[in-house]
Amino acid sequence: MIRPLLCAALLMVLPPTAAPAFAEPAAAPASTSSEPYELVRALQAVQDGIANGDTAAHGSHIALIRQVGEKFLAADANVWSNPQNGQAVVIYLLSGGAPQLVRKLPREKMNVDGRLFDGALAYVEGRQDEARELLKDIKPRTLPSGLGGQVALVQGALFARTEASLAIERLDDARLLLPGTLVEEAALRREILLVGQAEDFDKFEFLTLAYIRHYRNSVYAGDFWQRFSMGLTQSSLALDERRFARIAALLEQIERASRLKLHLMIARNAMLRGLMQVTRLSAERALTLSADASAERERAHFFRGASRALTDEYDGGLAELKALDRSKLPERDVALLNATLQLALDVRKPFAGGPAAAADKPPATPARLDLAASNATLARAQKQLGELELLAKDRRP
Repeated sequence: MIRPLLCAALLMVLPPTAAPAFAEPAAAPASTSSEPYELVRALQAVQDGIANGDTAAHGSHIALIRQVGEKFLAADANVWSNPQNGQAVVIYLLSGGAPQLVRKLPREKMNVDGRLFDGALAYVEGRQDEARELLKDIKPRTLPSGLGGQVALVQGALFARTEASLAIERLDDARLLLPGTLVEEAALRREILLVGQAEDFDKFEFLTLAYIRHYRNSVYAGDFWQRFSMGLTQSSLALDERRFARIAALLEQIERASRLKLHLMIARNAMLRGLMQVTRLSAERALTLSADASAERERAHFFRGASRALTDEYDGGLAELKALDRSKLPERDVALLNATLQLALDVRKPFAGGPAAAADKPPATPARLDLAASNATLARAQKQLGELELLAKDRRP
């Protein structure tokens, strides 16, 4: 019911040529008295449909943005003395409006905070340093929610690289000021990566569940999951076995191929850090997701075999490693496989004392190898794996 009402509202405030692609042919006549802030509200409502998966709205909103801007140009100059209309121009810019069109408006008649207006222009024109300077001291919660949410979202983007904690705070503001909108959806997408990099697992989980609950059908959902993956793999969030089940539950929301890729990434990262329990947990998940005889299946066997051979299933893990089809492993994994096999063999070598001592008393084959008891072995293992990882990185194209 909402979408037809929005269409009708837009048709009332736009000229006949401005009807969006999904409008009915019989359009109502344009209203020449429509206020700019009303046009922007209608534009935002259509954009919010994008967050809910309305592909028709996504396909038409670029043209709609242009048409709203043209309506601004045709407006009587006196309308800009209304603060709501001046603020609407800022919202329009931050919603994807054309800066070249806004520059044609009578700036001297516009009743709007100069920092907001100039900061918005600087942001959309790519002058990031200037935009940061103009907008840094503005408190979004002191503004009307429609404007404050948009400004907070932009501040989150502007400060993401330089002041991550401030960026997270501003993205929180954006979500709170404009819940259920495209602004909140965009704030969740931007914040998930920052929170992951900050190693805040509880908030990472909270934001992910919020996105799944409200925006899983968003046109931009793919971008969210890409950022989610980056936040997960570029941090230590998934490398704690105590919360592995919670991570796995989040990954269940992703399509199978991406889930498999992420589990392999987690397994490899955990292995390089010596976290064999996480390596095994993720490798076993990857095994259930991979196809028989696939390269992904071989990699999953590699990580599981390594985790077994270097913990308490030496013989079974070593056999799993030796049975691998090396031709299906990427070059950097082959280097790690060689190192892992050498380490596994090293832990069975005789202790120092010379050949005679070894002959008198062959080393026992323990049921469980406790690598944690041998700091020297662990240090050497991690050093060797680290060196191989650096070598592999240097050889990547």
